Amino acid sequence: MARTKAVLSSGARLSDHLSASLLARVYPAPLINQILDQQGRNSQRIRSFPALAGVYYCMALSLYPEASYEAVFSVVAQGLAWAEGRPEPSPVNKSSISELRSKLGAEPLQALMAAACVPLADPAHHPHAFYRGLRLVAIDGSNIDLPDEVENVTAFGYPGSRTGQAGYPQAQCAVLVECGTHALFAAHLGPYRSAEWAICQPLLANLHAGMLCLADRGFNGYAHWQAARATGADLLWRCAHNRRLPVVTALPDGSYLSVIYPDDKARRQDMDGIPVRVIEYSLPKLDGAAIRYRLMTTLLSAEAAPAAELAACYHARWQVEAVFDELKTHLQQGRRTLRSKTPELVRQEFYGWVLAHYAVRWLMHQVASAHRSRHDDLSFVGHVQLLRRTQPRSGAFPPRAGSRKALVS
Repeated sequence: MARTKAVLSSGARLSDHLSASLLARVYPAPLINQILDQQGRNSQRIRSFPALAGVYYCMALSLYPEASYEAVFSVVAQGLAWAEGRPEPSPVNKSSISELRSKLGAEPLQALMAAACVPLADPAHHPHAFYRGLRLVAIDGSNIDLPDEVENVTAFGYPGSRTGQAGYPQAQCAVLVECGTHALFAAHLGPYRSAEWAICQPLLANLHAGMLCLADRGFNGYAHWQAARATGADLLWRCAHNRRLPVVTALPDGSYLSVIYPDDKARRQDMDGIPVRVIEYSLPKLDGAAIRYRLMTTLLSAEAAPAAELAACYHARWQVEAVFDELKTHLQQGRRTLRSKTPELVRQEFYGWVLAHYAVRWLMHQVASAHRSRHDDLSFVGHVQLLRRTQPRSGAFPPRAGSRKALVS
């Protein structure tokens, strides 16, 4: 059965007032143009669909997953033309959009994320986002289904299944999230077949002193711990029950100090050891059984960071799972795969997707800050729907000369 091409509402102009709209408030046009210039990706002459429009389009694409390429790009290009006082451009076809996307590539969007996406919470207004002055952040990974194209299969690979091969190739992504606000301030995409740590390691550049990084059991090897600890951030990571963590000093709160080593030889010679603190506890399950947790942390003082507090704090890590739900369910609206059919455009679409998520969370942060409320008291779905409804409406901002000047500047 042939698919009916989805469209946006009649007359919709996603970016009539980009500089007054959400996307351009979070990602100002001058910043995007600067990045495009630095990477040699900016348009050399005025076009009906310049590179700037392409960057906003990559974000808008994930806001309207039900709409066609042409429908989403048309409103972006029309809005930019209006803001700059140019005639409304003629509609562009899918091949022209694909050509622009190919010229643009993924790097400008990745650079934009590095420049504009930062943690949002401040201790005075959002104390729940901190533990004893340390900003709570979490790192985790997930898999994303991709269109079943030869190039995507070659670049990213198939996951295995009971029948030998899954139906779609997959990419593996890792994200670094501020737990209190769900602000996704670093992300990386790589092949499905890559080791999980290889995908997560580039995110360490975004960790620094004053953060407490939470992570699950995939990230507790000696080299992993050493690399993350070198950033200056404190760590609170879950580790395997069978890991050798001998008791060196028992602490009054039930935790204990131990040492991890790079290998057995270093352990025997007591060389290159890193001191850690271990916290063990169990939580009941609904069936009456218990789940056992074993945590390692760089916070060595039981007085400064009691074990019970850290055990409760660790479960903020589950906020990153909520972020993946927001990305996959509420932004993508249950769409099975990304749209892009080549690896470079997959990466471009991924970063546009992440940038759109951050924009929604930025909007929610403004509301939470203005009303002194917690971020988890607000509805992510409601704000996505609000953004989808209000972004195309241009009537709220009359096309005055002064407005146009402000939009272009």
